[in-house]
Amino acid sequence: MSGAAGQGAPLILTALLPKDMHAWATALRTRHFPPERNHLEAHVTVFHAIPAHCEAEVAGVLKRLAAAFAPVDAELVGLMSLGRGTALKLESPGILRLREAIADHLHGLLTAQDQHRPRLHVTIQNRVSPAEAKALLASLASNIEPRRFAFRGFGLHRYMGGPWLHIGDFAFRGREKA
Repeated sequence: MSGAAGQGAPLILTALLPKDMHAWATALRTRHFPPERNHLEAHVTVFHAIPAHCEAEVAGVLKRLAAAFAPVDAELVGLMSLGRGTALKLESPGILRLREAIADHLHGLLTAQDQHRPRLHVTIQNRVSPAEAKALLASLASNIEPRRFAFRGFGLHRYMGGPWLHIGDFAFRGREKA
């Protein structure tokens, strides 16, 4: 799938935002994330470090899930503090159920971080002073409105020391609700 580039680097699994929300969140990230460390567009990380040797196996699981499930309901519920950053806080019981199915499949292969259920979010600022993060949180608080949306699938990437190598997207196209 990904060729020889970064063959041993871990895999990152994301949940794909709708295109309009992705563009909006990426614009926020571009405006507020320290530019020297901003190598990525907006994303929702589901797993941080799946072992590289699991690529074909994970792709197979993602293909099966994408074929079975319809886009997964979610909600932007507000902002969340990351201490030294700010994020859009998301909720999606359905994406967490699918994540659990993937975690069960990868039992014994996950890092300590990936063994725990994530707090779904889109980081728009990170690695700044706590005061700067608190100021952004306060300035955005009145501009971020709750909204419902649907995750459109999963994205699989390879970590490349900052930037990510995109391996593939797996669009939800089934009928089953997660």
